[in-house]
Amino acid sequence: MAHRGDILADRLNVEPAIFRGCSSSELGVIVGVAALIWLPVSLLLAWLMGAVSMGFGIAGVGVVATVIVTASLFQRLKRGRPDGYYQQQIMIWLDDNGLRRSAFVRRTGAWDIGRTWDATIPVRDR
Repeated sequence: MAHRGDILADRLNVEPAIFRGCSSSELGVIVGVAALIWLPVSLLLAWLMGAVSMGFGIAGVGVVATVIVTASLFQRLKRGRPDGYYQQQIMIWLDDNGLRRSAFVRRTGAWDIGRTWDATIPVRDR
């Protein structure tokens, strides 16, 4: 049985930060994208230099450096902001640049209720 002071993982609202303010899913995405970028580039560079196996070492160092730099950037971006802030900012940026429609209502100006008749006049007087 759990003690009163224990933190119960099933009661957490968000994923806990495990490295520089990033959760495990965020780190997984960062590592995946970094590997997709660094592996082909480093293997190509190492092949041009004549030592293909050295490309894996370059890719490893590049992935680690990318994770550290990107996690630090996310840490600075997320500091003092609510959960999911940067994800909403990315969605808004994608919508602004026409890459993906945002689910947020971003309309400015007067709103209309869509009625075509005056609601203050009783129906029998029309």
